[in-house]
Amino acid sequence: MRKTLFFLTLLSAVCPLPAQDIAGALQSIEQNNKTLLALQKNREAAELDLKAANNPEALSIEYSPFFRRGTDGMASSELVVSQGFDFPTLYSARRKAARLQSEVLRQEYATARRDLLLQAESLCLDMVYQKSAAALLEKRRMNSGKLLALFEKRLQEGDATILEVNKIKMERMAVETEFAQLEAARQTTLHALIALNGGEPYPFEQISEYPPLPSESEETLYEQYIASDPALLTARATVEASAQEVRISRQGWLPSLEIGFRRNTETGEASHGFLVGGSIPLFSNRGKVKAARARQQSARLQMENARTETENQARAQLLELQQLRASAAAYDLPLLHSTLDALEKAVEAGTLPLTDYYAEADAVYRNLQAALQAERDYRRALAQILGNRL
Repeated sequence: MRKTLFFLTLLSAVCPLPAQDIAGALQSIEQNNKTLLALQKNREAAELDLKAANNPEALSIEYSPFFRRGTDGMASSELVVSQGFDFPTLYSARRKAARLQSEVLRQEYATARRDLLLQAESLCLDMVYQKSAAALLEKRRMNSGKLLALFEKRLQEGDATILEVNKIKMERMAVETEFAQLEAARQTTLHALIALNGGEPYPFEQISEYPPLPSESEETLYEQYIASDPALLTARATVEASAQEVRISRQGWLPSLEIGFRRNTETGEASHGFLVGGSIPLFSNRGKVKAARARQQSARLQMENARTETENQARAQLLELQQLRASAAAYDLPLLHSTLDALEKAVEAGTLPLTDYYAEADAVYRNLQAALQAERDYRRALAQILGNRL
């Protein structure tokens, strides 16, 4: 594993790989994710069905031959060609309803898209954290290597004990174990991202930086989240679509019309005429207006519930964001690194016992690791409140 890491370090020094940003990774996932592609096709099919539902009835063609005893062949025939259609105002009302329902479908897709991209962004943030944690472990391993070489030399000179050398070796074993665990987690994250990318290759492993922080205030972020939340926009669009369905139901008493052409033949002579008719929905529309109003009331209640849930969720996310930001800011990274350097110099100079060094250094490394985790958690919370921008 050491040879592999050395080779990768040397390769990156000779041929540095360009860093990838999270925005580019999310764009690739949006283009290749099979779930999103399937949802897009389902949405297209649903919109086409909405348009097709407003088409006039199919053209009807009927032909009836008649036969009579004592007459050779066909005695007479009748041809009827007719077209039925609804009252003209219904087509306009249904066309508007289809547009409103298409907006519902669009917002439903936007909700699914946001949730999937948030999942992908969280994995990208994990990738950045894992790379930073690996760099910290590498520094810890290099320090152990320097100490091991130093104390092995002192052991030969009689200035150190075998217990001190073994202590350093056990520290290196612990670091190697953490490296292996971190690499396993990184591979899991990488494969999850590749799966979200539809199996298509993308240099996710080169993602090394968090996205830039927003310039807006937290209250502005809250207001933007409420204004652009696709789940809430879906509920609003559903209310508008249900209101249009009420208007359509109120026109259900209008008659449907039928026009056509009729041709009759009798003993070689033909007669032509027009067909005009209609149907009046005396009973078929009963209760439909009440049902449409009930659905509209249900949609309004669901919208109010969606607004309450969205506002409470945004407030909770904002509170968590503030707490995590304070937690991440509490770590004084320059102080931790300078303390670590001072401890290394002291133990190398022989003014600090090795056991005291590891007791102090372990505390510093734990704080540095906790600082990385706090930054990752803060970035995750920030991604949630900014999720509607994806």
